[in-house]
Amino acid sequence: MANSPTMTLSIDCGGLSIKASVLDEDGTMHAPAVAVPTPYPLTPAGLIEVFKDIAAKLPKADRITVGFPGMVRHGVVVHTPHYINVKGPRTRVDPELFYAWKGLDFRSLVQETFGLPTLMLNDAEVHGAGVVAGSGFEVVLTLGTGLGCAVFDGGKLAPHIELSHAPIRRSTIYDEWIGEHERRRLGDSFWSRRIRLMVTDLRPVFHWDRLYLGGGNARRIRPEVLELIGDDVVIVPNAAGIVGGVRAWNLTRV
Repeated sequence: MANSPTMTLSIDCGGLSIKASVLDEDGTMHAPAVAVPTPYPLTPAGLIEVFKDIAAKLPKADRITVGFPGMVRHGVVVHTPHYINVKGPRTRVDPELFYAWKGLDFRSLVQETFGLPTLMLNDAEVHGAGVVAGSGFEVVLTLGTGLGCAVFDGGKLAPHIELSHAPIRRSTIYDEWIGEHERRRLGDSFWSRRIRLMVTDLRPVFHWDRLYLGGGNARRIRPEVLELIGDDVVIVPNAAGIVGGVRAWNLTRV
């Protein structure tokens, strides 16, 4: 009798929504993705409750992958840009939430809650695991509430950097310059031009072989901009944030 396939509950945590599904070893979803608005204010215990509610609507899993916004090292939250805010992105930081998240071994908390092996990475890293070819120097940038970044060399995951906090145009950072708030303010056409400028600015910084643009807003880049952005740039679907939850278990580190 053949062994049952390993099923993965893959959870993609965003600033505006939290999405999840259960996938087999081939990355095939065994149920439609469940998506819920990210509730605020959001404590670690509150996010665990969201995970429980989502898991109850999906098939049984053998392990869990969490794609988490912000800086994560070995399952520990170094910094998260949204969940420390009172009402979500771009609202006031709550000092109690800041210290509740900072230094928290959230991976262990999820693992103890569900009794399942758990992998926790930055959300762009999980996204990248679902799309990289595994050869050459590949960079993944996710466009959503803010900017996510992951770097792969020969399919191996490099240490995470918070490119989203790098300064741009003197008085702001990438998160604020190309995030969802600015896209709504500018409209897709002007915002798309900013994406092209960002790619042009970063190309000599990374010297990538391929750049993948993903996240919920990648599909909003205007066609006329895509024609000019370069053949080394690939647009990938937002579903990679969930599908990558399977391949992420096989990633090796640089």
